[in-house]
Amino acid sequence: MKKGLIGKKIGMTQIFDEKGNVVPVTVVEAGPNVIVQKKTIENDGYEAVQVGFGDQKVARVNKPMKGHFDKSGVAPKKVLKEFRLENIADVNVGDVLKADIFEVGEKVDVIGTSKGHGTAGTIKRWNFARLRESHGTGPVARHGGSLGVIDPARIFKGKKMSGHYGVDRTTVQNLTIAKVDAENNLIAVKGAIPGPKGGIVVIANAKKA
Repeated sequence: MKKGLIGKKIGMTQIFDEKGNVVPVTVVEAGPNVIVQKKTIENDGYEAVQVGFGDQKVARVNKPMKGHFDKSGVAPKKVLKEFRLENIADVNVGDVLKADIFEVGEKVDVIGTSKGHGTAGTIKRWNFARLRESHGTGPVARHGGSLGVIDPARIFKGKKMSGHYGVDRTTVQNLTIAKVDAENNLIAVKGAIPGPKGGIVVIANAKKA
C-alpha cells in the first residue's frame, strides 16, 4: 500500500463527465487525516504510519490512549488505522493528509463494513429458490430444505443456512476517482462502496489496478 485515507461515507449522487454522460458516484468525506505515529524497522520491525480521523472529546478517551495522543502532540481522534508505506521518511508525526493525495482517474480500493441485515433466512441471505405455494405445499415455501446426511448424522461446517447477515469487512476493488474537492476534503468515487451513510471507510490505492 503506497497511500490511503480514512473517510466517512456521505451518500450517493450523480455527476456529469466531460461528454455529458451521467456518472453514479459515492461521496466520501476523506480527511483531514493526521499522522499520529510512525513505526520503523528499528523499533517495530516494519515501516508504517498510524493515521487518525475524526475529532474525539478528551473526556471520552481513556488514559492509555490520552497518553498516546499527548506523546504525538495530536488531538484525540475517533478512528485510528495503519498504512504500510514504501517510504515513510517523507512524512512526520502531526502531518495532515487531505483528499488531494488522490487524483481524478486514479484506481482505488475501498474497504468498509457492509450494512447489517440482522438474522436473515436462506432466500435473502443465499438467494435460495422458493417452492410454489400451490397444491398443498403448506408453510414451507421459504424453508431451506434438507440440511444433513444420513451417514455422518450431522451438518457439515459451511452449510448455507439462516443466520446473521451483513456487518462484514468488505473490499470493493478497482474503483475510479471521479472528482476530488480538496477544499472540502470530498472524494467522489465512481460506483457503490460498502456500508451505510456515515459509515467509516478506507480509500487506498488499488493493489490490482
